[in-house]
Amino acid sequence: MIEFSPSDYQAIALSARVAVTATVVSLPFGFAAAYLLVCTRMRAKAVVDGIINLPLVLPPVVVGYLLLLTLGEKGWLGSLLAEWPGIRIVFTWWAAVAASVVVGFPLLVRSIRLGLEGIDPRLIDASRTLGARWPDTLFTIILPLSLRSVLAGATLMFARSLGEFGATIIVAGNIPGMTQTIPLAIYDYTNTPGGDRMALSLCLVSIVLSFAVLLLNEALVKRFNGRRAQ
Repeated sequence: MIEFSPSDYQAIALSARVAVTATVVSLPFGFAAAYLLVCTRMRAKAVVDGIINLPLVLPPVVVGYLLLLTLGEKGWLGSLLAEWPGIRIVFTWWAAVAASVVVGFPLLVRSIRLGLEGIDPRLIDASRTLGARWPDTLFTIILPLSLRSVLAGATLMFARSLGEFGATIIVAGNIPGMTQTIPLAIYDYTNTPGGDRMALSLCLVSIVLSFAVLLLNEALVKRFNGRRAQ
């Protein structure tokens, strides 16, 4: 029988909260970024694409250190937020969200981008030719046809946020009850004599959460496909 400590329950709850928040916050920006890359003739598209995908090839520790420099008290964004509206990010759970957003964003954009690239441009052109406004085209053609890739991207984003370690420990720290997520708690147990059992237990929790999200994604996709078939 597995008996988790109060700090373990806090780590599990915090991991879920960080992953959900990072996914919800990133979705509109991820869709906008993918749309700009696929559906517009924006100049310097290759540069923007490279910047978005940069966290995929950078070591997470480097991402975390750059976030620490940016969001710290002396960083340009951290000092701005501290002065107005008086928000401190570093070493709070919001720092874990920021780390998850940065490392998971490229996966989200890549997935949505694949969905947008699969839409026949003639459908969008026909919609606009018939007088539909851009919001109407977005909600009746673009979003429904790319919904599957949006859901897949959200799933990848959630899973990546749930497992984020390197950037999180740098910018959020490893404070039990405040910023300690499941990966950080596992790291603590692996450095504690006799902590292997609890580390494995938290690994199991992480697997169950990720698998549940995959099942939810599959159920949503099937439901969506069923509606389209009607």
